[in-house]
Amino acid sequence: MSEGDKPRRRRRRIRPAEVWNQIRGREMPRMLSPAIRLRVQRLDDIGEVIVKLIQIFVVIVATLLYIATPHPADVTMFASPTPYVLGLYLVLSTLGLLWALRPPVPAFAVYLSILLDFLLLYGLIWSTHIQYAQPPSFVMKSPTLLYVFLFIAIRTLRFEIRYVLAAGAAAAAGWLALLAWVLATEPSSEVLTRNYVNYLTSNSVLLWAEIDKIVLIVLVTGVLTLALTLARNLLVASVTEAQAAVNLARFFDPAVADDIRAFESGLAPGHGTQREASIMFVDLRGFTGLAAEHPPSDVLAALASFQKAVVPIIRDHGGTIDKFLGDGIMATFGAVRPLSTHAANALMATEAVLDAFARDVAARHAWFAEDGIGIAVVAGRVVSGVVGVEGRLEFTVIGSAVNLCAKLEKHNKEIGTLALTTRETLDLARSQGLKPRGRVPSLSVLLPGTADSVEIAILRSRRKGMIRTIRHRLARAARLPG
Repeated sequence: MSEGDKPRRRRRRIRPAEVWNQIRGREMPRMLSPAIRLRVQRLDDIGEVIVKLIQIFVVIVATLLYIATPHPADVTMFASPTPYVLGLYLVLSTLGLLWALRPPVPAFAVYLSILLDFLLLYGLIWSTHIQYAQPPSFVMKSPTLLYVFLFIAIRTLRFEIRYVLAAGAAAAAGWLALLAWVLATEPSSEVLTRNYVNYLTSNSVLLWAEIDKIVLIVLVTGVLTLALTLARNLLVASVTEAQAAVNLARFFDPAVADDIRAFESGLAPGHGTQREASIMFVDLRGFTGLAAEHPPSDVLAALASFQKAVVPIIRDHGGTIDKFLGDGIMATFGAVRPLSTHAANALMATEAVLDAFARDVAARHAWFAEDGIGIAVVAGRVVSGVVGVEGRLEFTVIGSAVNLCAKLEKHNKEIGTLALTTRETLDLARSQGLKPRGRVPSLSVLLPGTADSVEIAILRSRRKGMIRTIRHRLARAARLPG
């Protein structure tokens, strides 16, 4: 489909219901296929591994910073609980990584990991007043609090909103607990202040500043939860659409499947695109009779071998499989996508199909003769689009060229040829760069259902001398009375 044929993208107004449905996750399919569920779960498992790697990295960085930070002369490095907490956390994170590498990790283990994150963080913050020999209120100024947002953010690496909420709740509760501990340890009259400058330049506590930190933790948790909800909706929709596209491509030619997916507003009967194209019909001769004489498994194997040999050739020459007609194939060149050399490509594909059939199909299945195939190609103006009714649609190609090609393919059997086209199609193909292997004979015939004779070109006959026989038969038929 050309750019001009595609429906224009129109930006619709966003309705409040759409926003609410996204937040609630209503845009996600209610029933996901097992394959899609496994893919989402696999992403969750990978996310948990990344979480553990980040935790290990954080504790290593924290350890290096602790070692590099100057300590009071009267406080040794190991007098503080900090190195022991860091060591324990490193061990637990390493064990968690080994567990995550062999999924699944149960929910209780993830919740325990979240709890350990904040026990480590607030344990380090709490220990700073011991490390620097300061009063408890000193801990409220610790920049280590910024790690809170990292520990909440890493929980978005899994597509589980509950873990982000649990991390946010643990972060807010932990800071609130530290604030309560400070107020319970030191007299409120000495530690609390309403002066912002005094708050910044001393160990005093500004109550509203600490509440503001808790509010900020809650807001960040809410934003990350909303972002994760939207991302999960998009992920599920994308994976579902990708799976549907794979399934669609199994029943339609890839070019047709791409065009069907390109319709943003959905397909409706009656939509079509008109352009110049070439139609090809390929049919197995006598296949119905042969099928009755052989086991069904052999019949299907032979048919699959025929299609496996022919379909790639058609696609390699720019053709599109319109449909499988039992033991035949209808293909188009330039009907779905514009192709300036559609006639030349179709006739080159015809030669390649004939050679491949004799070489691969007939040679492999003894009950197929080398001349057990018929092909016809006709160029003309066609319409490709959707037909049917809602609930049962079909993407197809219609036009006089399609009807003529079907009749011409059947005429192979009448005159004993393998491949036919019209003289007009052959001339068009030559103008598009086709160079036939040899002389292409032509003759005028009257096809069933046509008012005027059609000048056809014989691309390949069954055996040498067949053209002379065909001309003799036609001339004899013309001399008969009536």
